Amino acid sequence: MKARSPRNKTLTLTADEKRELSKRLFSSRRLPEQFVDCTICADLFHVIDKIPKQCADLIIIDPPYNLNKQFGNNNFRATTDDEYRAYIRSWLPRVIEKLKPDGSLYLCGDWRSSVVLYDELRPFLHVLNRITWQREKGRGAMRNWKNGMEDIWYAVADTNNYHFDVDAVKQRRRVLAPYKANGRPKDWEQTENGNFRNTFPSNFWDDISIPYWSMKENTSHPTQKPEKLIAKLILASSAPGDLVFDPFVGSGTTSVVAKKLGRHYLGVERDKTYACLAEKRLSLAEEDKTIQGYADGVFWERNTSARQK
Repeated sequence: MKARSPRNKTLTLTADEKRELSKRLFSSRRLPEQFVDCTICADLFHVIDKIPKQCADLIIIDPPYNLNKQFGNNNFRATTDDEYRAYIRSWLPRVIEKLKPDGSLYLCGDWRSSVVLYDELRPFLHVLNRITWQREKGRGAMRNWKNGMEDIWYAVADTNNYHFDVDAVKQRRRVLAPYKANGRPKDWEQTENGNFRNTFPSNFWDDISIPYWSMKENTSHPTQKPEKLIAKLILASSAPGDLVFDPFVGSGTTSVVAKKLGRHYLGVERDKTYACLAEKRLSLAEEDKTIQGYADGVFWERNTSARQK
């Protein structure tokens, strides 16, 4: 076996760890009494109707995109738009039933699946925005533009009653041409590391780093979302103590970030290895609450803070 680099922090599982962590998982045959702070290892279709309706304050959904992708032992194949639409329609309304009347929902997709996701989402919820985030990793293409973006549709159940904390998700940006009033900084802060301003977040995010081998959050999951990205969604659209539900939780990023930020979590994942990785990360979050790129109550631009290294 090839020796890992000392800088490789990718999380792995030993056979003993997987055996012990499996004991923490729930299944379609052994569901929790309370659907709070737990990982259910099961096919979503086998458990979704058993989860209480209107239990979640926030739902974050990162489903398989319409691509050929291997998820552990499960192989998802690209289909036509109509077939993918039927797949989304087979579970999305049943997931939305779990959202509270004042809840919010985020639905992830890429350029190919995004239109389908929007069409299927809007009959049930009020779509308020589309977040586009820059995905700096990806293969080049000789006869097309390199795909460097993904979308997140933002929707709520009631436009007159939903949670959105803009102060919790401000971004700290470098100030290159600082303006002063009466000799003092105006709307910016002077520090030893440079000049910064806390700005309101937009629907274009260019400060996200994809998990890679030198990051502690990295796992073997092929489409793992960054903790920093999920932290923005959770901080903006939930309050401490709220329940965050992810029906395709993968290696656990949504649950882990919810725990780090003082929220409750509920995740469903069909692959046992990924579910066990989620439980291992949840255990590590007991001691380590840090989220790369988020510190001092603000989100930092890439490469602007030692906290991001």
